[in-house]
Amino acid sequence: MQRFGRLREEGRKGLIVYIGAGDPNLDTTRRLALAFDAAGVDAIELGVPFSDPLADGLVNQLAAQRGLESGTTPGGVLATVKALRQGSHVPVVLYIYYNLIHRYGQERFIRDAAEAGVDGLLVLDLPPEEAGGYGHQMRAAGLCAIYLIAPTTPEERVAGIAKEASGFIYYVSREGVTGMQATVAETIGDMTARIRRHTTLPIAVGFGISNPEQAKAVARHADAVVVGSAVVDRIARGAGRSDLVESVALFVRTLAEGIRG
Repeated sequence: MQRFGRLREEGRKGLIVYIGAGDPNLDTTRRLALAFDAAGVDAIELGVPFSDPLADGLVNQLAAQRGLESGTTPGGVLATVKALRQGSHVPVVLYIYYNLIHRYGQERFIRDAAEAGVDGLLVLDLPPEEAGGYGHQMRAAGLCAIYLIAPTTPEERVAGIAKEASGFIYYVSREGVTGMQATVAETIGDMTARIRRHTTLPIAVGFGISNPEQAKAVARHADAVVVGSAVVDRIARGAGRSDLVESVALFVRTLAEGIRG
């Protein structure tokens, strides 16, 4: 992604924010993305709601449920990205489970995502070893295929994943599911150094980062920091308030300032 190249040239670290698409509705999702762009976010992960989000903790599971209840579909998410593109060029990655792509039609979904203005896909349950023609289709469409690496990933598999990935590597800093944590993992420095032996791609670190202080600590080792549950939780607590978008964007701005301060 061009955004990461610019960050590297400027010697800055990036902020990626995750939100559940359609929580509480897709128009609010679009307005949140616009506000986050203005607040200093470098990329947005849009979680496409799915009925069995096994990689997610309770906060993001509930966001997915609310997204489904608001009528959000993969097609609706793509339409929202297309509408977002009328006012913002912030990179957008879809955080999605493969069942949704399979049901939509893989080649068609990739084509429609590219046409809507999506920059990359992070398919939680599609390991590169089982991806088949997915990588070729993604490259042909100009989309980044983003993969996860975990603390338990063996060295040989780190190398294999790094070879297939594009855009950036998403390092999951903790075992288990998404969710806010009181402290950041102590192994982030060692693991990011290990991953860098196999790739020049930027490394984004997520899972469990909840506040500006933690974001700043992780940014010492990562090229970008991913914050999800802490933002999703604020969206849930602000539901129905007229200042929902502004209040959550204010928190996001503190994360961006924490990383760059």
